[in-house]
Amino acid sequence: MTTTGVHAQSPGATPARMAARPGAAGVRLVWLYLVSRRAPVALGLLAGFGCLLWAALHWHWNIAGGAAAQQVIPLVIEAGAAAVIAVTTYGPFGEPERATGRWLPWLRLSAAVLLTAAAAGALAAGATGGLLPGGSLAMLRNLAGMTGVGLLAAVAIGGAFGWIGPMAYWLVTEGALAGSWTTPWEWPTRPPHDLGGALCASGVFAAGLVAITLLGARDPSRRPAPE
Repeated sequence: MTTTGVHAQSPGATPARMAARPGAAGVRLVWLYLVSRRAPVALGLLAGFGCLLWAALHWHWNIAGGAAAQQVIPLVIEAGAAAVIAVTTYGPFGEPERATGRWLPWLRLSAAVLLTAAAAGALAAGATGGLLPGGSLAMLRNLAGMTGVGLLAAVAIGGAFGWIGPMAYWLVTEGALAGSWTTPWEWPTRPPHDLGGALCASGVFAAGLVAITLLGARDPSRRPAPE
């Protein structure tokens, strides 16, 4: 018996062949990350929110009251979509995932942007069901802003609880609509083409993206380093 050929690599695992498929490895990495964040389930939920918005507009599911009351159902749906995006920042692997290399921040950013774009597309499709208060422009502004609130909440209190941010913001917004507040930080209360509301919503969304990219969602299981 000899050891000749023991270190020979199988044809399917040669470095040349592995190096020839860097794109496939990158796609697999992205897919595994999205699956670990339950992105496929999130896409299904976002599509459901789009259908719900279409049904609400088509069959005129309104709450009795003035113009503020007409925004309640669309805002609930937009806040729900933002909450779904925020929850997908939670990962099951915790601290070990932080050692996976330089790609993790880019994966966080890509997932947040892709899911936000999917939510915008689903709600824009749902808006074709009827007359949407404020129009699609206001819907996109509200969705982006509340998604930013959700991402910031995920960084502060953990991805599993990121939904608290959009829902809390929605409750405050309902009070602002009832009380006729005019601050641009309550952008759903502003007209669709209001520059101040758009800047505030865009700023919060950008801050949420930066925070989730650089810091990631807070990991409650992470222990501080011993002194």
